Amino acid sequence: MKTVLLAAVLVIALIAAVVYRLDRQQINVIDADVPQDFPVDGFSHQLFEDLLKVYVNTEGEVDYDAWKESDDANGRLNSYLAAVSLYSPENSPERFKTRNDALAYWLYAYNAYVIRGVLDHWPLESVTDVKAPVEVVKGFGFFYRQLYMYGGQHYSLLAVENQKIRATYKDARIHFVLNCASESCPVLRPELPTGDALESLLQQATLDFVNDDRNVYVDHESKSIYLSTIFKWFKKDFVSELRKRGLPTERGAVAYVESVAGPEKRDELLSATDYDVEYIDYDWSLNRDDSRL
Repeated sequence: MKTVLLAAVLVIALIAAVVYRLDRQQINVIDADVPQDFPVDGFSHQLFEDLLKVYVNTEGEVDYDAWKESDDANGRLNSYLAAVSLYSPENSPERFKTRNDALAYWLYAYNAYVIRGVLDHWPLESVTDVKAPVEVVKGFGFFYRQLYMYGGQHYSLLAVENQKIRATYKDARIHFVLNCASESCPVLRPELPTGDALESLLQQATLDFVNDDRNVYVDHESKSIYLSTIFKWFKKDFVSELRKRGLPTERGAVAYVESVAGPEKRDELLSATDYDVEYIDYDWSLNRDDSRL
């Protein structure tokens, strides 16, 4: 019996070792220089903002085809990411005067590396097409296996979202600004405010997301409230936000949505207090601007 048990343990250990070796994270290097006019103080997102204004349409969809075809656009994105790679709130705190400046860095750097990741693997139908040898969960190859540099340290997109943003800032509104290059994600916004102005972006992004019937709607016929799967994945964040604001948490994410929605959506949700809560299937299709096709 002991021999069989030992053999089983050895087999499991061997399988774990093989999986670990196959799924070792990949370091992505940005081969570019920081822009010559990059400020001595602070951190400028202007280069990335200018690119978004060219390649992102009013619906938040990205013209990846045109971006990929432009050597200039790729070079400018890499120059911005060279600055991200060199400076961060961790190794250059003097460049980030306020908490919002630091949060803006992580939010925009995350979104920029997502775009870089899509362009590096172009053409794609979905970020989930970037597979690891052993795909533990959907998106593992894209969000965990790929490593990018932030201020001299390498992190996966998953680590940045969970460890650098969620754990540090504890602000549920970040889920409406982070973009995972998928149709069910919050839309990309061309404006990249910092400091006090970031507050307006977080507020508006939250309002726009929950007021959009693609993310939150009430079906009176089936007596169901349908929510984006984001509210399921990160329910803890939304409930924590309710607690911070001294609001009841019994209805979970629905209560959070009610607290931030516009009057019409809020009234509809309040009229459905006895409805079941369902989650909308997440659409991982690329947030691609197909107007040129």
